[in-house]
Amino acid sequence: MLERIARFSFRRRRIVLLCWVVVLVGLGVLQGVTGSAFRTDFTLPDSESNDGFSLLRAASGGDGGGFDGTIVFRADAGVTDPTVVATMTEVFDRTRGVEGVTSLVSPYDGEVGASQIAPAGPLAGKVAFARVGFAPTLGQSDFLHITEEVKELLPEQEGLQVELGGQVFAEFEPPESELLGLAFAVVILLVSFGSVLAMGLPIGVALFGVGTGVTLLTLASHLINMPDFTNILAAMIGLGVGIDYALFIVTRYREAVHRGLSFEDATAESITTAGRAVLFAGCTVVISLLGMLLMGLDFVRGLGIGASIAVAMTMVASITLLPALLGFAQARVEVTRYRGLVAALAVAVALFLVGLKLVSAAGVVLLGGLAVVLASFVVAPLRREVPRREPKPMRETMWFRWSRTLQRHPWVGAIGGLFILVVLALPVFSLRLGFADEGNFPETSSVRRAYDILGEAFGPGFNGPLTLVAQVAPSDSAAATGAVLTAVTATPGVQAALPVTPPDSPLLVVQVIPATSPQDEATEELVATLRDDVLPAVEASIGTPVFVTGTVPANIDFASFIAGRLPIFFGAVLGLSFLLLMAVFRSLLVPLKAVVMNLLSIGSAFGVVVAIFQWGWFGELVGIGKGAPIEAWGPMMMFAIVFGLSMDYEVFLLSRMKEEYDRTGDNATAVADGVATTARVITAAAAIMVFLFGSFLLESNRAIKVFGVGLATAVFLDATVVRMILVPATMELLGARNWWLPRWLDRILPRIDVEGGGHAVERTPEPVG
Repeated sequence: MLERIARFSFRRRRIVLLCWVVVLVGLGVLQGVTGSAFRTDFTLPDSESNDGFSLLRAASGGDGGGFDGTIVFRADAGVTDPTVVATMTEVFDRTRGVEGVTSLVSPYDGEVGASQIAPAGPLAGKVAFARVGFAPTLGQSDFLHITEEVKELLPEQEGLQVELGGQVFAEFEPPESELLGLAFAVVILLVSFGSVLAMGLPIGVALFGVGTGVTLLTLASHLINMPDFTNILAAMIGLGVGIDYALFIVTRYREAVHRGLSFEDATAESITTAGRAVLFAGCTVVISLLGMLLMGLDFVRGLGIGASIAVAMTMVASITLLPALLGFAQARVEVTRYRGLVAALAVAVALFLVGLKLVSAAGVVLLGGLAVVLASFVVAPLRREVPRREPKPMRETMWFRWSRTLQRHPWVGAIGGLFILVVLALPVFSLRLGFADEGNFPETSSVRRAYDILGEAFGPGFNGPLTLVAQVAPSDSAAATGAVLTAVTATPGVQAALPVTPPDSPLLVVQVIPATSPQDEATEELVATLRDDVLPAVEASIGTPVFVTGTVPANIDFASFIAGRLPIFFGAVLGLSFLLLMAVFRSLLVPLKAVVMNLLSIGSAFGVVVAIFQWGWFGELVGIGKGAPIEAWGPMMMFAIVFGLSMDYEVFLLSRMKEEYDRTGDNATAVADGVATTARVITAAAAIMVFLFGSFLLESNRAIKVFGVGLATAVFLDATVVRMILVPATMELLGARNWWLPRWLDRILPRIDVEGGGHAVERTPEPVG
């Protein structure tokens, strides 16, 4: 089937390319008409904080329990100065009219607001804040719009500092690291393969696949709950795997052409061999991403499905569009002219400039037009071909010699590689899931300045108050409130407890101010103490449950829920991947080693993340102020992505080894040949991913930095320590036992020929030129 697809796409290349263009443009037009329906729903099933939010929503007619932020202001003349009162009251009144704002409690709202003015210390009476409530259904784009509107309302008055506080007001810019990743891809592929077309084909196919996938998932957002950043994540993953897949196929095509096959036969062979590996590797990535469905959270399901759509479309593009483009390129894959090289480098420079936000896209277009005009004066010299070096025979390459060296000293390689991974993974045992607070934002951001002002005026715990909620009859409210206050104020770690029950409300509401910051481990322990030790006795005395809710308890519940589901997620993905690898390679030890080594590389990456972002090692170097818990979704997302990518490299390497072993029956030669033929491709593909993810460090958002460091470290370790050291060393140690499979298991397992070794490609005469 794959050979038929390859030959059809090669021969009918204009039709295939036109179909892809029509599909991409058509989906884009449809998306433009229907728009998107991305929405972020972080509702947790069966959590105490969610129960508390439900009570608040029910009591307020459906508006409670949503997101909240603050408008913090500091006045040298005092917040009760008539001029300050008039200015800020106008700001608050106009903010109430902003669409999406459901409530605003001003410090000037009588007794309710009086507690929002700093009561003591050097800033007493000089700092105050208004609490702003938002609907729980709002997404990231809604908050960006609201933030811009509220910013326009803030006054610029001497002696008055006004800042916006809370995560909802955080300035979020979608990362432009994809552009940096493309720029690095251009340079790395040019250096590795010395051909503009060999560089351009993988990037072009990846862009087609990602473009189609992102438009499809945007349309799917009308049917499935997907968070706002799904398209960013899908584009990042799709771009990485798309380049990998196409690069693997183009490399196999060039090898076939060098052996004397016609261009059509070389295309057919590359699709029936490397294309099969691409399909299988892509399926493992999709399985890994769809494993997130087991987490039991709507927004996580949406992320997994959206990213899977993008990966699936890059797979389809690799086996249909790429053969068509090879039909157009044919011998020109091996030819590079100076003008093409200059153009490719100019594109890389332009992508760097835009990705680093040094110039706008419009500026790049203007500079590009000027460059074309200037190049027209020297076009003749640029038409000459770049001298091409003939590739060395495979067994004279550095990678073949490296593999042979490892095979002579396999124990040194195995023990050394294992030692590196284990040492790097040790910090993971102190991993603490949670959420970093606003104190980790850049000091130049309004959110960070608001956080610092509130912490200085009211204490560090004021940035993350806890809310105690209980349903009581109005006649019993005073007595119940007194019992709660007595118990809570006597609890170590509580700075203050304030009754904030609305008038005539069927609820008891008490606000608890911890003595420590929201991300401090002591705050997490305080929440557990209140729930497990303090409040049960109060509940028995007042006859109703008291729920600890608010942003901080919700984050704690979220982290706890994720931690409880991670073993299920890990186990399902690892188990299914093991079974698939066993069916493909007809072996027990090969898939077992693959799973263990992938876990080691991922564990090492987690360890590096803990050391940097939780312990604070090298914090200044990566642009973070202090250590904090690791974002609860981090391990889940990193595992899904890294496991999928590492399985790509595993399949590419082992499939070539298996192909050579089936052909020769010599395990040592198969290992050396497999490493030599795939090392350059895997190294180039991994280098692109490392630079792509590493460029996330240029973003100001801490969560994006965590993501980038974790993924870049995992890919680097997987492509170097695992693929180039541990795999060849252990394959040599086990010898022919690598490919052992019990006969009874061999009979019941389905046969999957991942490299197509049993399908000889029939040669078709074709004139060269």
